[in-house]
Amino acid sequence: MSYVEIPGAKVPIRMWTDPATVEGSALQQLQNVATLPWIQGLAVMPDVHYGKGATVGSVIAMKGAVCPAAVGVDIGCGMSAVKTSLTANDLPGDLLRLRSRVEQVIPVGRGMHDDPVDPGRFHGLATAGWEDFWGRFDGVAEAVKFRQERATKQMGTLGQGNHFVEVCVDTADSVWLMLHSGSRNIGKELAEHHIGVAQKLPHNQGLVDRDLAVFVADTPQMAAYRNDLFWAQEYAKYNRSIMMALLKDVIRKEFKKAKPTFEPEISCHHNYVAEERYDGMDLLVTRKGAIRAGSGDYGIIPGSMGTGSYIVKGLGNAKSFNSASHGAGRRMSRNAAKRRFSTKDLEEQTRGVECRKDSGVVDEIPGAYKPIEQVIDQQRDLVEVVAKLKQVVCVKG
Repeated sequence: MSYVEIPGAKVPIRMWTDPATVEGSALQQLQNVATLPWIQGLAVMPDVHYGKGATVGSVIAMKGAVCPAAVGVDIGCGMSAVKTSLTANDLPGDLLRLRSRVEQVIPVGRGMHDDPVDPGRFHGLATAGWEDFWGRFDGVAEAVKFRQERATKQMGTLGQGNHFVEVCVDTADSVWLMLHSGSRNIGKELAEHHIGVAQKLPHNQGLVDRDLAVFVADTPQMAAYRNDLFWAQEYAKYNRSIMMALLKDVIRKEFKKAKPTFEPEISCHHNYVAEERYDGMDLLVTRKGAIRAGSGDYGIIPGSMGTGSYIVKGLGNAKSFNSASHGAGRRMSRNAAKRRFSTKDLEEQTRGVECRKDSGVVDEIPGAYKPIEQVIDQQRDLVEVVAKLKQVVCVKG
């Protein structure tokens, strides 16, 4: 489908889904965003759902302003994927050992490495800028400085919630590695610090929702946020790179005879801010639960832990600010999923996938998410499908 346009206070709201299928609370959030004085455009992805301040699955373009809550608290959260030389025939019948090996080398949940991971130990991992990156930690908000040791040890860790590491097989029987994570605790603390700062600024006192508080250009608060925002986005990218390097090591060791090789990584943020130009204007484009889909840009759109995922290539649709959805999107809250589904339901819906099937991940059950095929179909003018993947191993936080 193409987009549907509904009226908004300052700008029209372009939706790549049927507005009638969007929960009322999310529609109200979109209307709230459209009232912001600095807004230049608002695009809504087919995986849209209620979030804090701004919906997940929205692209907000503003001139001279940025809303930290519209980035989300997991700054730089995103995806990485790598196609390997392995095929489905190389995989063992029992994948429990492989899942266990991955869980041993990549800490999940709130876990961290005993010592910071040295990127220099991985063959082929680009380490240029690593020391400069950590040197810039001295310039981030004082409120999080005491977290540096934790931040270094959490580099290369998964986290929890909807974050995952997967081994997948595409329709041509090629094996892929895929993972989803962000800037861990340090990104969350930076986000919460700056949201608190923004909410106290005078120009934000009359907003319809205090969670839509913004920083405006040419102020010290905006400069401080931009510094920490871009640092955290870089942390998230490094975090995924380290995890992928750890995952490749597992694959090399487990499949020694096959001597696996790896194609170049595909990587994309889906909670971030970028400086982009549209209609002759320099804008700050916030993608909260959306990926960049400029012409030729490769992206990753995952489904739930029992369905599958898509590798896509952007079509460069300026109406969406060169964006596409970041996943299937939830159709019910975590608490609602826990009330509705049981571990037996989880076992049935993840049959054929080597993964946790206990009560701790029932809120991630496929039934709690929108159908990924429908989400892809609704954005055919935003992306083209390059590969369809189905997970055979899924490690959750």
